[in-house]
Amino acid sequence: MTELSDREAELVSAHEQERPARRLPGPLKLGAWIVGGSLSAYSIAVVFFPVEALQHRMTFLAVALPLVFLSYRSGLGPAIRRLRERRAGPPDTAAPRDAEATVETVPTGRDAPATVPAGRGTSATGPVAVGGEPPVGGRARVEWPSVGDWLLAAASLAVLVYPLLGIDAFRDRGSGAALSELDVVAGLVLTVLLLEAVRRTVGWSLTLICAFFLAYAYFGAYLPINWTIGHRGFDLDQIVSQLYTGTEGFFGVPLQVAASYIILFTIYGAVLDFSGASKFFIDLSFAAFRKSRAAPGRTVTTAGFLLGTVSGSGVATTVSLGSVAWPVLRRAGYPKEPAGGILAAGGIGAILSPPTLGAAAFIIAEYLRVSYLEVLVYATIPTILYYLGIFLAIEIDSRRFNTHAVAVDAPRAGRLLLRFGYHFSSLILIVVLMALDRSAFQSVVIATAIAFALSFLDPAHRMGPGRIGQALAKGTLEVLPVTAVCAAAGIIVGVITQTGLGLNLSSIIVDLAAGNLVLTTVMSAVAVLLLGLAVPVTASFIIAAVIIAPALTALGVSPAEAYMFVFYYAVLSEVSPPTALSAVAASAITGGNTYKTMMMTWRYTLPAFLVPFAFVLTPNGQALLGQGPITVVLLMAAVSAVAVAALAMATGGLSGPVERLLATVAAVLLLFLEPVPIAAGCTVLAVAAAVHLFRRRSVSA
Repeated sequence: MTELSDREAELVSAHEQERPARRLPGPLKLGAWIVGGSLSAYSIAVVFFPVEALQHRMTFLAVALPLVFLSYRSGLGPAIRRLRERRAGPPDTAAPRDAEATVETVPTGRDAPATVPAGRGTSATGPVAVGGEPPVGGRARVEWPSVGDWLLAAASLAVLVYPLLGIDAFRDRGSGAALSELDVVAGLVLTVLLLEAVRRTVGWSLTLICAFFLAYAYFGAYLPINWTIGHRGFDLDQIVSQLYTGTEGFFGVPLQVAASYIILFTIYGAVLDFSGASKFFIDLSFAAFRKSRAAPGRTVTTAGFLLGTVSGSGVATTVSLGSVAWPVLRRAGYPKEPAGGILAAGGIGAILSPPTLGAAAFIIAEYLRVSYLEVLVYATIPTILYYLGIFLAIEIDSRRFNTHAVAVDAPRAGRLLLRFGYHFSSLILIVVLMALDRSAFQSVVIATAIAFALSFLDPAHRMGPGRIGQALAKGTLEVLPVTAVCAAAGIIVGVITQTGLGLNLSSIIVDLAAGNLVLTTVMSAVAVLLLGLAVPVTASFIIAAVIIAPALTALGVSPAEAYMFVFYYAVLSEVSPPTALSAVAASAITGGNTYKTMMMTWRYTLPAFLVPFAFVLTPNGQALLGQGPITVVLLMAAVSAVAVAALAMATGGLSGPVERLLATVAAVLLLFLEPVPIAAGCTVLAVAAAVHLFRRRSVSA
């Protein structure tokens, strides 16, 4: 996984929400890697030699933002060319208008080319590099940044270095609302630059949302006074002061998370990758399950979980895994759509799973002011239930599709563990160090150092100076889109804080639901899923956390339960129809029907959609987050596991309609996590099992 193949890079670019970076020419690429590596080294140094918060975040963004403009193209070139063509009139020949009009085929595992399904980031005929420029060999073509890119990079450096030259005086001017004209101009320029950076990295959706919030802050005074969302209005000085001079706007919690947690974990993932951990995780997964007919599906799911600790991206994990696992699933007898569902479910599961989780989990730790270890505890039982649901569904499908074991050329699991099992040590060490009251920052840096040292046990993956530099640079370059998103999300958070919009919208949600917690929770889930269709997971979580989470807490839900509920639904937007990016990428690999692959993915991930309702709506739901007496936690986890089994029975293809209905009712009752509903749910599930056994015997007879 250290180097994606051309086809894999093409699929990630086509289906990932974050846009692909341009390929820089040699000298500039080397310069970008040196700057990126330096920023990674600075981020590591700050862990042991802390820097004041505002200064640290400004410094981080002062390096990252220029790299964004040099690494990501504007995407305006094709539009300008088309405008010129229209003005010049129709061409004289019948040649194709654009390279992107050409059908792009990707060979499937059956040796027959299949057109890549259309989805976000694709055309109807195949993948198109975002910005309209066709991929070359599956990757963006090598190109120099334009003059405009250099000017934007220089402007971003100037407006971020400017306050650093006199940080104390700058902060005092902001707190005293006495900004100079230069302060206001610099703040406005930075606002425009961040909007452009977000447009380049993740598209127009988040850019327009940020622009809407800016307009709301400025023009809100013109809204009718009797409207709940109306406010007194703010002028440019006040808006710039809120966003630019403190830690409530651009340099708020989201950017702090990007500049500390996320970059340190991307560096760690890069070191793991370069040290050979990715290959080991795949080999171990294929070696662990060899003989049963459900083994291929279980293997893919396990490999997805392990690879996710390195990748951190649902789509990237799905694609990297699919290129290896789809031939195995096909040989085992899996149809294209169920195979794609397994790939997508395994890919997205890593973002929900300890010990690395996704970027939004780090933001939870900051918002709740708890240790990252506490967030890992919150996620442990839901993760177990998530993978239990997938494994049970795979077990059912192995009988439904009559799959069989596949011989895989891989070393024995025991031999692999003895030779390369040390790759697990750094993952375990992160948790152990945090349990010993080390900060998450120090824990991941120490684990990174251990992973680096252990790389010398494998001659093929020893990390010499060259690999160290590549890993450090990769850590920074992979965090650039997240940095742009987090800094721009500061616009939304800052405006909501300044105008009081969050509390107003929360009260609107509660009023629409008539104060009913169940209805509020359902509305919140739908809102987060819809938001996730337009913006990346991190941005959708940040927006929902400041608007929707307060609506839940206003009705008695604890902050931990509210934030974790929002977190799960923000992540699940990647496997939710009608877009389901991971499922679309999986269908491109298998050549299956995109919609059917989405629905199969939804079936495999169903427990992740329903379990969050349990820890929000029920008094004992906090036990699923590991909160409360250990006996209650274990009992509620066991009951939830039975509920997940009932869901697998309800969605599986081996049961009749009566059993499915009964199993669905049983699962809902069990997820209430109260004595009477639990007893009723167990009774209904027993009846469903009896009906199923009776029907099978009747059919056999």
